[in-house]
Amino acid sequence: MNIILFGPPGAGKGTQAKYLVNKIDGFQISTGDLLREEIKKNTEIGKKIINNMNDGKFVSDEIVNDLIKNIILDPRKKNKLIFDGYPRSISQAKNLNYLLSESNQKIDSVFFLNVDKEIIIKRIKKRKILEKRSDDDLETILKRYDTYMKTTKPVLDFYSKNFSFHEIDGGQEISQITKEIEAFLNL
Repeated sequence: MNIILFGPPGAGKGTQAKYLVNKIDGFQISTGDLLREEIKKNTEIGKKIINNMNDGKFVSDEIVNDLIKNIILDPRKKNKLIFDGYPRSISQAKNLNYLLSESNQKIDSVFFLNVDKEIIIKRIKKRKILEKRSDDDLETILKRYDTYMKTTKPVLDFYSKNFSFHEIDGGQEISQITKEIEAFLNL
């Protein structure tokens, strides 16, 4: 079972992805985690990433696509992928379809955790204190939220035509969101 979780920064994608990893013995593909790892390693890619993030921009499709390619093509992870924050553009969605097709896989369910900006602000402030995430500067997050909503809309439209697309009120309590996802997945 391959699943995509969409939602703006702070929507709870990571929380739901971690739950699903345990529930279905899957593998989380968090572009945010992959990007933070590159930054931590202080690689050339990491330096490009941090410049984009500080400007409130998303990292180029080319960089992100390269980072996830090996994960998708790993036979041990076949049909156990939980995408957290990917794809974010039509180009990435087409790349994902291509890679999945190449490895004889498909997306089984797509979830959009829709959350308004005020709830995101509250969550980010709380997360910054609890998790000490360096990329959780409020001004940067608000830029990323606006960018996310603008750039991801075409991707949501792309997937919303699919019968396996489900929009969930991401402003609900974590446990309620989890219940709704479980119901759609028959878990």
